[in-house]
Amino acid sequence: MRRTTTIILAFFSAATQSGCAILHHQAQYAPELPRELEKTTHAEYVIEPPDELLLDALRVVPLPPYRISPMDQLFIQSNRSLPDEPINGVFPVEPEGIVKLGPNYGSIYVADMTPDEAAATIELRLGKLIRDPATVTVSLSQSRAMQQIRGAHLVRADGNVNLGLYGSVRVAGLTIPEARAAIEAHLSSHLLKPEVSVDVAGFNSKVYYVVTDGGGLGEQVARVPATGNETVLDAVAQIGGLSGVSSKKRIWISRPSPAGSSEPQVLPVDWRGITQNALAETNYQMLPGDRLYIMADPLVTSDTVLGRIIAPFERILGFVLLGNSTVRELKGENFGNGGNNGGGGF
Repeated sequence: MRRTTTIILAFFSAATQSGCAILHHQAQYAPELPRELEKTTHAEYVIEPPDELLLDALRVVPLPPYRISPMDQLFIQSNRSLPDEPINGVFPVEPEGIVKLGPNYGSIYVADMTPDEAAATIELRLGKLIRDPATVTVSLSQSRAMQQIRGAHLVRADGNVNLGLYGSVRVAGLTIPEARAAIEAHLSSHLLKPEVSVDVAGFNSKVYYVVTDGGGLGEQVARVPATGNETVLDAVAQIGGLSGVSSKKRIWISRPSPAGSSEPQVLPVDWRGITQNALAETNYQMLPGDRLYIMADPLVTSDTVLGRIIAPFERILGFVLLGNSTVRELKGENFGNGGNNGGGGF
């Protein structure tokens, strides 16, 4: 019994000190690092999969001679028209390549024509409906190129963004100005001096991690986007706060170290100081790649591990006791049956 008690006490002592061993070699305060009230801006953003880019077409002019395509928007104006049906406005080119000028004009096929050819075709149609000859002007109001370029675009796993009929452009590893230049250079083979704006709509590639110890029941990892302003307190708020098994004394940030580095960069966190006293010195700013580790209470971990160790012996003991009880019951039944048989024969 004494030997068992000694083993259990040694086990609890080792489990309690395990978290302290992790923090033993760490600096207790790093004044040069960004934290609450002393935040810094991140380095210039580098695009990576699976970021989401927001593109807008500022100048989209097709290379001449332009051929009208379905989904274009045409500005059509005529100096002659039927009563109450003026032709002066923007008309979409339907997917089948026609424009609908009105109920009495019908549909006119204009796909693959130049604007001048489309104007001549419309004039012929009006000549059959109107006595006086009409002069029609047709110009491109909006190219379908704008519809292909404008909007949100996901950076695919191969590092490219898809621009529809205009192909794909590689943007992974580029900053936002570099990506804009690459997209405009690609579009210049289809458009005349294109201009686009580029911004990041979804910061999906720059993240930090919050790892919570389950007290002997595994670990959970939360992947949180790094938008540039989060601190330790923000990171914990993202997962709904500390769990019932979390230790308030064993929380730290593990910051990625260069390959070959023998000393990890670990920043201990004073959770009570941050929450109860509003001390900002360990409320560090979270950077992309950081791991915020929240260790479980050592006593909870010890209880869970000890329960796993004892459980097999409890099951074995239960089987033994059940077997002994069954044997005693069978012996008792046999003794009773033997006594009755003996008494009846006498």
